[in-house]
Order: sequence, then C-alpha cells, then structure tokens
Amino acid sequence: MSTILFPAPIFGPVHSRRLGISLGINLLPADRKICSFDCLYCECGFNQKTSNKIVMPTRSEVSAALEAKLQEMTAEGQLPDVITYAGNGEPTLHPEFAEIIDDTIALRNTYAPKAKVAVLTNASRFGDEKVRAALSLVDDCIAKLDSGLESTVLKLDRPNYKYDINKTIEQIAMMGDNLAVQTMFVRWQENGQTVDNMSDTDVLPWLEALRRINPPRVMIYTIDRDTPLHSMSKATHEELDALAARAREIVKNVSISY
Repeated sequence: MSTILFPAPIFGPVHSRRLGISLGINLLPADRKICSFDCLYCECGFNQKTSNKIVMPTRSEVSAALEAKLQEMTAEGQLPDVITYAGNGEPTLHPEFAEIIDDTIALRNTYAPKAKVAVLTNASRFGDEKVRAALSLVDDCIAKLDSGLESTVLKLDRPNYKYDINKTIEQIAMMGDNLAVQTMFVRWQENGQTVDNMSDTDVLPWLEALRRINPPRVMIYTIDRDTPLHSMSKATHEELDALAARAREIVKNVSISY
C-alpha cells in the first residue's frame, strides 16, 4: 500500500471525517515523517533513519504561509471550520511549537474567528510544561491513546522513547476542558496470527484509563487511508458501535468515525 506525505507548512483544506473543512499545518519537513511514535497504521508511512539535517519550517515561515492561505480563503468565501496541526509526524516536536500556536490563534482571530484550532498529538510531550501551556490555548487538544495496555501501545504505536503508559495517562489527565482522547481500533497480522486492540484484554484497561483521565470527549475511529503495514484492516461498524457504547458508560460525549 502507498502512503502519503503532506506539504509544509500549510496543506489543504481537506474534508476531515472528524473535524469538517480542515486547513492543515505541518510543522515537520515535507519530505519525511518525523515522529516520536512509529504507528503501524500511519498514513505517512514509517519513520526513516537518515543522516541528513532535519529542516523544519520556521515560525515566520509558518505565520506568513498561514496568513496568505487565510487571505486566499477569505477572498474565495470559504473559510475553514478548523485549523489543524497534523502533517508528517508529531507537531509538538517543533522547537517553536508554543510560539507558533500564539501566532496561529492571532491569525485565526483576525481572518476566521469562527474556526477552531486543533492539535492532533500522541501525548509524548505532555510532560513539557511549555507544551502543555500552549495546548491549553487551542480549542481541541486531541490526544492519542490506542490502548490501556502498555504492551499493545509498544506493538501498535511503537514509541521510540522510554514509554510508560501510567505516566502518559497521568499527563493526559492533566489537560483541560479542551481535551479529546482519540483511539484507533484496528486488526493486523503478527507472527502469522490476526490480532487487534478490541478484545477485553485491551478494552478493559482502556476503559479504566478513561475513568482516570475523565476527558470531556472521546473520539474512536478506524483506518480510512492506506497504511504501511499491508495486513492492517478496519474495525467494523458494529465493533465501533459496541466500543462506543461501553465508553459512553464513562464519558457521555463519544463520537465515531467509521
């Protein structure tokens, strides 16, 4: 299966299943994925080792490109529903992430005051106070938690740092009223066996994590695009409906993207 990389620093707008008309911001290089996770299902492919210097767009480049795009969309009469930090990896890895968030909110307020600012994040930098402070300013901080079981996160999301699921849950729980916990449910082949993160082995610890975090919202979904692992397949509508029903016993606001 093929995978895609996004232009930098601005891409779209695209129609998002979860967010509506989304204008994307990619704070990472346009020619490679840079991430603290290496998820089996990532539409951007797997991380690649390279000796080349990593060049990310600067704060001024992001601001200028975003302003130009918002001016263009204003002239066309089609403003975004949301300005979304996503792209080719984990956006909070950018060294000027907090400052760029400030610039984005100011530009949003000027050109598209009804648009939300959202960040899709794997929560790997929630231990950084400056990152948490920046995320507290956006409308939607959408944090990944694909299982309540550490061993599944290590197999499915493949963090490339010393991952501790209890610490991650504690740090996600520190976020505010703009938090949404996002979980990808899938199945895949592992050592010749079909496995998934939808059995009680994973789901019961995930539900307990939701109790600990007590997020305002939960977003559950499955793959919609090509994945680098060929054996990856979608969760069914029925499976997602059943998982959502269980999550709603803990969090009232649970959305599903099939």
